[in-house]
Amino acid sequence: MPNHPFYSNSLVECTEVEELLNAGARPVQIDIDPEAYDQGHLPGAIPWHWETQLRNPETQQILTKVQFEELMAASGIEPDTKVLLYGDNNNWFACWGFWLMKLYGHENVWLLDGGLRKWLSSGCPVTDEKPVYQQTSYTAKECDLSNKATTENIFGAFFDPAGQALIDVRSSAEFEGRLRSPGAGMEAKCSIAGHIPNAINIPWNLNCKADGTFKDPDELSPLYESFGVTRDKSVITYCAIGERSSLGWFVLKYLLDYKVVMNYDQSMAQWCRLPNAPIEVGAAA
Repeated sequence: MPNHPFYSNSLVECTEVEELLNAGARPVQIDIDPEAYDQGHLPGAIPWHWETQLRNPETQQILTKVQFEELMAASGIEPDTKVLLYGDNNNWFACWGFWLMKLYGHENVWLLDGGLRKWLSSGCPVTDEKPVYQQTSYTAKECDLSNKATTENIFGAFFDPAGQALIDVRSSAEFEGRLRSPGAGMEAKCSIAGHIPNAINIPWNLNCKADGTFKDPDELSPLYESFGVTRDKSVITYCAIGERSSLGWFVLKYLLDYKVVMNYDQSMAQWCRLPNAPIEVGAAA
């Protein structure tokens, strides 16, 4: 297993991928752009579509246990298979996939630091061949809801800002209500602009270097502490639909070792549709 300076079972550098693949790992590419995979991907990688395969198509919520098992089985993945996730946009949806796999108890899963962007810029090999893996039988563990925030958790956080930190990882324009969503295709998901009261705006990109890789913990720790997000607090991350906030969740839980971190996967797409749910506009106080 690769030895990474950050955390022993979470992050892999490009130079460590060959070792991981030689150990039987299955690479999976998850992009916001579904056509990116066909333009070149890691040898042996299969694609997962974030909207049609990693969400319940009927409810737009997380996959049920049965749906998760069906995805793993169709991907040729068994409970002990090592899985390497990566994708475009600084691993937004790869982080979502990581979060989902952890919810259902798949332990052997890593992120490729810097994702597809770093892989390509490093001159690493790509192919346009899509592999076919034999279907497996997969039995998942029961969903671990300790990593998943509910609306009740959100209400609790803004009534107890001293003990709980609610982090909005969207851009300042989205947080302040000047923009409803990060781009085309997501406008309909966030019908009202603004943020949840008492939320702290720490945009997701502050976690990353210019090359798309994560910043070192000695840079990340003071960043969060400067906003009052200390390790004695429970933390909830959210965004528009839960993918960027899963990146923040990953950083806090796996790179900084915060003990209680939850991702509000429904995020503003759900919150803005709740009757009488409070929403603020403008910069944080």
